[in-house]
Amino acid sequence: MAIKGRRESDDNNDDNDDMEAPLLASDSFVVDLLPTYSNTTSQVALVGAEVCPIESLDYELVENDLFKQDWRSRSRSHIFQYVVLKWAFCFLIGVLAGGTGFLTNLAIENVAGAKFVVTSNMMLAKRYELAFAVFAASNFVLTMFAAGITVFFAPEAAGSGIPEVKAYLNGVDAPGIFSLRTLVVKVIGTIAAVSSSLHIGKAGPLVHTGACFASLLGQGGSRRHHLTCKWFRYFKNDRDRRDLVTCGAGAGIAAAFRAPVGGVLFALEAVSSWWRISLLWRAFFTTAVVAVVLRALIDVCKSGKCGLFGKGGLIMFDVTSENTAYHFGDLPPVIILGVIGGILGSLYNFLLDKALRLYTRINEKGKVYKLLLAATLSICTSFCIFCLPWLATCKPCPADAAEACPSIGRSGNFKKYQCPPGHYNDLASLFFNTNDDTIRNLYSAGTDDVFQPSSIITFFVASYFLGILSYGIAAPSGLFVPVILTGATYGRLIGMLMGSYSNLDHGLFAVLGSASLLGGSMRITVSVCIMLLELTDNLLLLPLVMLVLLISKTVADVFTENVYDLLVKLKGFPYLETHAEPYMRQLTVADVVTGPLQVFNGVEKVGNIVHVLRTTGHNGFPVVDEPPFSDSSVLYGLILRAHLIVLLKKKKFVHSCTLSGFDTSKQFCADDFGKRGSMGNNESIEDLKLSEEEMEMYVDLHPFTNTSPYTVVETMSLAKALILFREVGLRHLLVIPKSTSRAPVVGILTRHDFMPEHILGLHPFLSNKRWQRLRLGEFDFTKSTLSVY
Repeated sequence: MAIKGRRESDDNNDDNDDMEAPLLASDSFVVDLLPTYSNTTSQVALVGAEVCPIESLDYELVENDLFKQDWRSRSRSHIFQYVVLKWAFCFLIGVLAGGTGFLTNLAIENVAGAKFVVTSNMMLAKRYELAFAVFAASNFVLTMFAAGITVFFAPEAAGSGIPEVKAYLNGVDAPGIFSLRTLVVKVIGTIAAVSSSLHIGKAGPLVHTGACFASLLGQGGSRRHHLTCKWFRYFKNDRDRRDLVTCGAGAGIAAAFRAPVGGVLFALEAVSSWWRISLLWRAFFTTAVVAVVLRALIDVCKSGKCGLFGKGGLIMFDVTSENTAYHFGDLPPVIILGVIGGILGSLYNFLLDKALRLYTRINEKGKVYKLLLAATLSICTSFCIFCLPWLATCKPCPADAAEACPSIGRSGNFKKYQCPPGHYNDLASLFFNTNDDTIRNLYSAGTDDVFQPSSIITFFVASYFLGILSYGIAAPSGLFVPVILTGATYGRLIGMLMGSYSNLDHGLFAVLGSASLLGGSMRITVSVCIMLLELTDNLLLLPLVMLVLLISKTVADVFTENVYDLLVKLKGFPYLETHAEPYMRQLTVADVVTGPLQVFNGVEKVGNIVHVLRTTGHNGFPVVDEPPFSDSSVLYGLILRAHLIVLLKKKKFVHSCTLSGFDTSKQFCADDFGKRGSMGNNESIEDLKLSEEEMEMYVDLHPFTNTSPYTVVETMSLAKALILFREVGLRHLLVIPKSTSRAPVVGILTRHDFMPEHILGLHPFLSNKRWQRLRLGEFDFTKSTLSVY
């Protein structure tokens, strides 16, 4: 029996979705309950630099007979193995993320350091043209290498990866985002891109890298690569992988900033959609392992065996560690800093949005245009970095300088550049360094007279716009470090302008400036506060950092949304927000479900199942029992497409429309229905070969049907259904009728049905509401999600 009431708007962008021909079974019929047009919104998204089909993740437990038998058969030793494996995986994630973070910093410090040393030596010999040629050529080669491997081998590795991680933890799956290929390209591409002097950071890519490690470990091995173990079967589900990816994201931040507590809070505040106490402990353990690994590896490098590593950089330097004194009179400048930081942060997001829309139109033209865009930005950045310091006047070296002045080569506050002996170029000290070293210089206490106001203004304007323009090319790149750097420069500038109105050190103003711009752009407060305290090793900053973050976030919320939500929407991910839009209170779930709906009998003909799977892209099907299996038509449960394919592959069929009668635990095991990872071979209906005789046989779906799916009555408000859908982490939500005289199920809600473009496409009059325009701006809901590109 098959009921065609509406098409479930699920997560597969199948080319055959519109091939809705009547089923061949003689007992099939049509029930026209709802509109019979498909929901085609939010089916694809921009992953990295490529448009890909989007699916949802199955975080809900499938409580069928086989699942219950499997849990009943597990002994205490099995449960102990499961718990131990969880902690063991967290330990491995911490080790791998910490080691990768250290090696990434080691490589960047040496590659970029060697480039600066060679260029500085040429400038010392007054060979300025050749120095520029070497500098620009080195940057160009590194940028093109990073962009090339990303474009041709792993487009999913482009960008920071945080939007993809954020969407994944919300329940959105995209192909290839956590694959081994993506991981390798992400690490190598990050090293090359950051070393090329582009105004990008490594924190975002390290978050993606940590998530990749977690996902690969949680895939339960690979049969294809003979890397499997019976214990790993416990993790062949999306719920456990989600927890591991959350720990991996926190480990990435901990590895980037040597901030274990900040990493946990970042995972909680910025990327995770679900949280619980047990996950908090495992995330904290993971980031603690990262901190231990980093400390151990840094101690190894203290012997001088790591080349140029250790001469500077955030991971090595406890900035502004001196005692900090401030008074009530210092609060007004801090408040002003927060207000302006919120405005600058919201403007940063606005301009970044415009730049990314332009870049998307360029990237859509093909791989050659992606490479040309990267090449253009590399040349422009090299020109700015090398030429702008010539605008600054040379300053005489201070008599009480704690370091060599002028410094030649790798790092330092007193770059000689083109200046005569005994003088330094303060603008070159900012431009002609890695981003980490520049932040260290700006954060350093006791350097109020080192930088000129004109140099700080020049560097602030350049870094502000270079950070916007550099993000979005087809290469791994992060936003954290550029925002921290730009904020530090802005903080220094405010400190200079305040002059005698404040007794705060300019290095402290730089730290507060970073906090204000991070709060204004990213809108994360608690995690940023803790990260900056761990980074600067100064607990006395806590009240001032908290004040700045709260003010900047409040001000910025008036103008734009946070940068990661902006990126998620730009990429087209069907992300479910924590709140329901006001118009959802006016609608019921029956107002948004569309058709047709495919329903199976408890005992269904094989040919019917094959036909439905081949002609639709649905990933979940209601199972309904009819007489003689029940007294009346009742909803038995929900069965997944992947489980149906396993049943067809096993060919445990019966010749008549009767219950199978065999013991499912002897015919199947739980591992048969475990979800394969990216390293496994996922079966598709096209891979199955069935004879004519087998197509006429039947299969009993009862033992494999989830008998406790989440259901809502058709009169429930859409806002209430959204909260349920998101909080529980559902993929399918069945809609049942108010009246018992109708069919037992009238529709299925998926995340696409909660998307604004779908809802307002069905009810366009809602978009004319004044509060709706204020909330959703100028988005055109009559077009597809990606039309903005």
